[in-house]
Amino acid sequence: MTQPQTRPGVFERKPVIQTLIALIALICAGLLAAEFFYAKHPHFGFDGWFGFYPLAGFVAYCFIVLSAKLARPLLRRDEDYYDEQARQSLQTPIEDDTHE
Repeated sequence: MTQPQTRPGVFERKPVIQTLIALIALICAGLLAAEFFYAKHPHFGFDGWFGFYPLAGFVAYCFIVLSAKLARPLLRRDEDYYDEQARQSLQTPIEDDTHE
């Protein structure tokens, strides 16, 4: 039995994905350029550097993604992990006190 052909969703179409990536890149470039137009008030000195906060955000994002990849083998469960628990709970006899 074959499944009927379905149209891909809006966010699965290649032109839409490319447009969104271009839009996000344009917004990021605009926000980076905005650093020229406001006065910074750094508290530590290095946080007054051009592009410090975008760079710090990118480094934090990379750290989160890479640490999640490292933690995955420790946290991963088998595909039928929850099914196994459900089967065990069905095998346990349930005592019914309503019928005596």
